[in-house]
Amino acid sequence: MHTVHPASTEHPASTVHPASTEHPDLPEQRRVKLGGTTREEVLTLLGTAAGSLALDWLLYERVLPFSGAFGFLLCWYLLFLALYAAAGRLQWDALTVRERLATALAWSSGLLVVAVIIEQIGYVALRGFDAARHWNFFTETMRTTAPLSPITSGGCLHAVVGSLEQLGLATLFSVPLGILTAVFLVESGNTRRGARFVKPVRVLVEAMTALPSIVAGLFVLGVVILTLGAEKSGLAASLALTVMMTPIVTRAAEVVVRLVPGTLKEASYALGASQWRTVWHVVLPTARPGLTTAVVLGMARGVGETSPVLLTAGFTARMNLDPLHGNQASLPLYVWNYVKQPYPDMVARAFAGALTLMLVVLVLFVTARVLGRHRAPADRPARRRPPRRAPAPAAPVPVVGNR
Repeated sequence: MHTVHPASTEHPASTVHPASTEHPDLPEQRRVKLGGTTREEVLTLLGTAAGSLALDWLLYERVLPFSGAFGFLLCWYLLFLALYAAAGRLQWDALTVRERLATALAWSSGLLVVAVIIEQIGYVALRGFDAARHWNFFTETMRTTAPLSPITSGGCLHAVVGSLEQLGLATLFSVPLGILTAVFLVESGNTRRGARFVKPVRVLVEAMTALPSIVAGLFVLGVVILTLGAEKSGLAASLALTVMMTPIVTRAAEVVVRLVPGTLKEASYALGASQWRTVWHVVLPTARPGLTTAVVLGMARGVGETSPVLLTAGFTARMNLDPLHGNQASLPLYVWNYVKQPYPDMVARAFAGALTLMLVVLVLFVTARVLGRHRAPADRPARRRPPRRAPAPAAPVPVVGNR
């Protein structure tokens, strides 16, 4: 028989739950709510917005000698933040007030950016609606259109074709050069032999990033057209755009290539792959979504340039499908050439061309994002393999006994 010690029947002190003990000296803890809004928060926000608007109107109309819509809105916003912080401090603690104030700042900044974008697009669409509503604007050129011609005559087809050809050639030139430069800056910086060339290349790329667009146009004009004797054409314009796009693609691609995990490259080296095969088969496929973003940023830099294209491509009202010979129009030049004319129909055509440029940029960006979409191996649909047929049963082998 086992004897039970009398002390073993009592509960040890270590088994007592800490929550069962009471500590009257400690403050009561409140449950923190994450996310969501309450009625008090909404009423506080609306009340401070209305109160700051009334106070702003009183200051502008009765007290201070200020005027102007921009100053009125800016003062209203600052007063709203101050009153919102003061009203929140009356009912919340300091941490909650800072959190609510940061949320108000983030939401108001986002709404301001969206409002500016909508206002710009709406203004351009409203001014160019008279020309864009006619189908001939997208199917005709300005070859037979005079300044006093009706709005149903002429269009921007030649400018759209010229912009696409120039941007396509510039992308063809700048993207491989920019990606190769980014790979060189990342991979050669780790070696002693290549480190001495990395710093000059990086300084050159950073200097070209801040290069004014007119300087790129003058460079191509002086070297390619005046020195080498080439004529103004879409190719010369694409070379000027290449000068502007290459540093953007290089800097964005360098950031993306640096984010590739080093373990992937080390595994490739451990399997016996060379450096260029590792870059081609491991680094670039892994960084493909980010490289697509770099390409999109470069296209955004070059698609709206006017001054380098004006110096290198000239302007024409005819359709020119050959980017190697003859002047070639583009959408930025189309807008710049017609928006300054004193004819309402020409100004409407210019704003319609700006709206078309926005649509072209949107289509290019969406196409680039779709082509650069990266799917993890787990997200890819698995290929169904045909079921294997079971092997036919082997024929029984006769056993021959000893006679």
